[in-house]
Amino acid sequence: MTLYSTQGRHLCEQAYGLLVEVGVQYQVSIVDIAFDDALFSRYGITIPVLSILNHDVHTISAPERHWPFDRNRLAAWLTTYKLG
Repeated sequence: MTLYSTQGRHLCEQAYGLLVEVGVQYQVSIVDIAFDDALFSRYGITIPVLSILNHDVHTISAPERHWPFDRNRLAAWLTTYKLG
């Protein structure tokens, strides 16, 4: 799972805190969009965004979860896509 984020944005910190609360922080890689023009163009005003990538075929295997989300919505999304 990937958390598209950027340093110093409080919403991104809140999203990571929710990932810690539901116990999946070790399954998350954080990608700072500030260093990638394509990612910044795609996610610049919508971060934080969660994405689940199927590493075998390098495709997104679930709809992205855009902010806002709370603990319950995050847990439901993770359960739906077999991560929670």
